[in-house]
Amino acid sequence: MWKAGFKWMFLIIGTAIGAGYASGRELWQFFGYESGLAIALFALLFTFCCAVIMNQSRNMKTTDYQPLLNKIIGRRLAKVYDLLIFLYLGTITIVMIAGSGATGQAFNIPYWWGVGFLAVVLVLLFAKGINGIVALNSLLLPLLIGGLLYVLFLFTGDQGVSLFADWKKQDNWAAAFPFTALNILPLLAVLGAVGKEIKTKGEVLIASIGSGLILGFISYIYNAGLIEIADEMLLYEIPLFAILQHYPSYMLMIMSILLWFAIFTTAASGILGIVSRLQSYFRKPMWFIAAIALLLMLPLTAFGFSSLVKYTYPVYGIINLYMLTRLILYPIWKGDKQVD
Repeated sequence: MWKAGFKWMFLIIGTAIGAGYASGRELWQFFGYESGLAIALFALLFTFCCAVIMNQSRNMKTTDYQPLLNKIIGRRLAKVYDLLIFLYLGTITIVMIAGSGATGQAFNIPYWWGVGFLAVVLVLLFAKGINGIVALNSLLLPLLIGGLLYVLFLFTGDQGVSLFADWKKQDNWAAAFPFTALNILPLLAVLGAVGKEIKTKGEVLIASIGSGLILGFISYIYNAGLIEIADEMLLYEIPLFAILQHYPSYMLMIMSILLWFAIFTTAASGILGIVSRLQSYFRKPMWFIAAIALLLMLPLTAFGFSSLVKYTYPVYGIINLYMLTRLILYPIWKGDKQVD
């Protein structure tokens, strides 16, 4: 139970911690000043939503997100959200691929080389199927979380960052809702694809509570560090690099590699949601569908990483507030019955 619970926990965190999150760009887009309460609310909401989604995926033994969508928001709106989720998964994958190009630029690697490299590696990964993706998350995510926390704690200590100085006013508390809504959209797709693999309620509790606590903790520390360097972030497409400028170049290299791992795992999660949905229409191997989808996405990465995060993430966060509401109220609405 514990091993399986941690496996799903890392899959959830790998879905949430992508280029937007790990780079700091997504956190700054929603939080920033006066956001301590917002981040605490996000951790609670995220934990609860994970538990609801996982439990229903387990009960229904799902292999893609469509049956889960019907169950949670009803068949009528499910058609709308089916398209919305599909578009979002495409968008988030495009953002991750663009993030790979932006990360490569930090080492003077041409943007399109970084983009192309990620696309090729993703196709190779899908030759291994779902088990390969889950195993990859279990391997890479502890490294990413450990490295990110090390840098953040080092920075807060060296710069004398006060973690509780921003609690006098909490006017940004409502940001918790669109931020949570943004992150549950890909979560529904990914967990819907592995529902038949989730065996016990214990796995659900371990994965949902663990992922909520870890993401909430990292978000709080990271946001405090970003507030400290707020004036410098205009100069960086990836805010994490503004923090790393205070340290030796080898730390920049290590964290850039870990950031690329975050990009890779989230892009893999996004493609997993797309491929599992398309396989219900096209009886083709996962790697083949992934390759076609990536070829169609590559031209859109030309918009650039920071622009894609800035303009697409808030829109999806607001649009998805209805699904967040349904998930929060799901136990009250007796979710064991199909809604219309």
